[in-house]
Amino acid sequence: MSKASLFDSLRLHEEGGVISIVGAGGKTTLMERLARDIQERGETVLVTTTTKILLPSGGPADQIIIAPQAGDVMKQARPLRAKYRRLTAACSYLARENKLVGFPAEEIRALEKENLFRWILVEADGARHLPLKAPASHEPVIPPSSRHVIAVAGLEAIGQPLTEEWVFRSHLFAAVTGLPPGARITARAVAVALSHAAGIMKGCPPGACRIVFLNKAETDERRERGREVVQFLRAMDNGRPNRVIIGALAREEEPLECHEL
Repeated sequence: MSKASLFDSLRLHEEGGVISIVGAGGKTTLMERLARDIQERGETVLVTTTTKILLPSGGPADQIIIAPQAGDVMKQARPLRAKYRRLTAACSYLARENKLVGFPAEEIRALEKENLFRWILVEADGARHLPLKAPASHEPVIPPSSRHVIAVAGLEAIGQPLTEEWVFRSHLFAAVTGLPPGARITARAVAVALSHAAGIMKGCPPGACRIVFLNKAETDERRERGREVVQFLRAMDNGRPNRVIIGALAREEEPLECHEL
């Protein structure tokens, strides 16, 4: 186990690129923590989405640009970049939901081609703040230019019943994993959901580095559950991720446990 930064533990390509974040159980927290790590490295980062995200609080470290197209975003971003290493961008704002609406996947490529930011972080689906999910037919919306795809899953769901209380779109999770609705969620079922072609990382671009973050490892029992998920993933013939990290995103003092697959 290591107390390295999240950025270092993820072992991202140093030259930058698009990172898409999918799944449930801590996507926004991971994106926020990773964006901060990138800032602290002295590098530039654009935070955005292909779906919807809650409006960030803003402040001296995070300026928000709302513009309909990539070109408009970059026109506003250029004069700000000298002062702010991190910017958040969206195409519109829904006041009734207090959410930012993101860009189509092809617009993310246009943002990247401007070469104004070393890193672009994209939240690529939603999960209603639940620990686990299975994607609907229209999601996740992963930009094809993504160099890394990070899937997040909450370990607190293992041992709980497969219901909508614990799993977003639990009927789809049941269909993907073969676990009957209402049955206890197992480490094997989580591994299947993370590796299945119709599972959490559905639509991951060929050649992208696939990373799993098993979150909420706040007890020895949960860490052990995470290791069980890793062992099941190692045995998968298809869809196996490149690496798995076990940790607790909300507790930065907790070490991150890294497994290469």
